[in-house]
Amino acid sequence: MSILNEIDSSVQQGRAKKVKELVEQALAEGVSAKDILEKGLIAGMSVIGEKFKVNEVFVPEVLIAARAMNAGIGLLKPYLADGSVQAKGKAVIGTVKGDLHDIGKNLVKLMLEGKGLEVVDLGVDVDAETFVQAAINNQADIICLSALLTTTMNEMKNVIAEAERKGIRDKVKIMIGGAPITQAFCDTIGADCYTADAASAADAALNFCAKQA
Repeated sequence: MSILNEIDSSVQQGRAKKVKELVEQALAEGVSAKDILEKGLIAGMSVIGEKFKVNEVFVPEVLIAARAMNAGIGLLKPYLADGSVQAKGKAVIGTVKGDLHDIGKNLVKLMLEGKGLEVVDLGVDVDAETFVQAAINNQADIICLSALLTTTMNEMKNVIAEAERKGIRDKVKIMIGGAPITQAFCDTIGADCYTADAASAADAALNFCAKQA
């Protein structure tokens, strides 16, 4: 088994310590940081994402695998800082104003990072202006909006209106999700995408970024 396959497998198993050892070994052997990132760490997390989508693994396994992936990424940061590895896209994510729930948002963030996207996490209770300004400041491809309450889901409309007001609506895709959200609601407010789970959200986001590249 090649060392990249070992890294991939260890990420899936959530073995953070083993991942760190293997990443250090791969770097010592002259494997490029780009290959370690894409063919080892991200490849492993992508498998977990697919398994999560079909209920073969659950939230605890996703969190453990993400921790293992991030342990490896931490070692690669000095090597990636030279710009030789470009993120596949950039997303701004947060839970909308009035809503303090973050489990779903955090899962989507992990899945996006697991696809090689750079993610700016704004946290919870985020107002429309903050979302849009963050997208402008970070030149984001996507704004990801989360809501768990029926009382806060309409705040998503305000983000879309603000993006239009600031003149970036045609430059950024707006994705929405959360327990009360449906495709019909997505269509009604004019968002670009609704997905029912975190792994599907990451697939859709990657697809958007590939088309905009």
